[in-house]
Amino acid sequence: MKNIQKKISAGLFLASLVLLPFFTIVSKKESFSQLENRSLQKTPELSADSWFDGDFMDEFDAFVSDHFAGRVKWIETKVHAELLTGKKEINGIYVSDGRLIEHTPDPDYSAVEKSVNAINTLASETDTPVYVMLVPTSAGIYTDSIPKNAPQNDQHEIISDIYGRFDSSVSTIDVYDILNASKEDYIYYRTDHHWTSLGAYYAYSTAIQKLGFSSVPYSRYDIEHASSEFLGTYYSKTLYNKIQPDIIDIYTSKEGSSVLSCTVSNAIEEKSYDSIYFREFLDVKDKYSLYLGINQPCIKIRTNLQSDKKILIFKDSYANSFVPFLTQHYNEITVLDMRYINDFRDYADPDEYTHVLFLYNSTTFSSDDNIKKIAY
Repeated sequence: MKNIQKKISAGLFLASLVLLPFFTIVSKKESFSQLENRSLQKTPELSADSWFDGDFMDEFDAFVSDHFAGRVKWIETKVHAELLTGKKEINGIYVSDGRLIEHTPDPDYSAVEKSVNAINTLASETDTPVYVMLVPTSAGIYTDSIPKNAPQNDQHEIISDIYGRFDSSVSTIDVYDILNASKEDYIYYRTDHHWTSLGAYYAYSTAIQKLGFSSVPYSRYDIEHASSEFLGTYYSKTLYNKIQPDIIDIYTSKEGSSVLSCTVSNAIEEKSYDSIYFREFLDVKDKYSLYLGINQPCIKIRTNLQSDKKILIFKDSYANSFVPFLTQHYNEITVLDMRYINDFRDYADPDEYTHVLFLYNSTTFSSDDNIKKIAY
């Protein structure tokens, strides 16, 4: 019986050596992994140069690794095995009970100083009031979910330090306190680096008062659970499948939508839509792009409000789920993403707006090398 078992084990092992490479070779090769949100290694091209300098073998190893049959299941199994050994961090993400949390990098104070100086310069050159709102990520709020003794930055302290660097002509908006006080609510996604619409609403209710308006009460919104199957960027980095998928919500004023048009512009073309929600993204992994679509240089929203209030927003993707709440207050909202812009004046003149707002999560602002371009 033992001999039979040994023969069966040996046969299965040999079969795996043959079948796995076979299925790897014949399986369909994708160019992009939706689950991991990244491009996969293309089939390497063999040449004399690539062979002798080692590039071919490096690319071939990456190709096999990216297209190995059953690859996702193998990775999931590996992650679970590592966690069982006591490991708490996978690809820069802490795995805690019910939540994935990023190990945030140290601030790049050289980039911070350039961004602060650029914003101070803009504020000195326009009569339009300039505001800055830095938002903590989930790692800055759910510090008790981070493994004990794990290295992590104090985002509250970092935000306070950055705010202290601005001139008096720049107004800062503190949303840390309201978010920290609401941490028991569903204000951040469990599997993604963004805040939820509820988190954005809490921040809006504080920020809009600083901007001179009264916030729309929570009870005045209808809330649609547009998807309950969102697996975000933290999931893509870990492929850890024991965290409950997230819920994507759409908040709609009970008085009806005020949006007339949403115009998306880049260097090549301009397209207009009748909604700020792009529901086609609910059918793919990148469900957060429901809000304003994929990142673009410029998005201009016009509403039917009988108002002359206009706001210019410089932002990262945290603004995407925040902007819908502003449609109840402004006749025009222009959203600029400096990652895709060299000269923002090609799209907007700050002097033509009622308010200018810089809205970034604190981790992005602490490393972004594009904000400085506004001073060029």
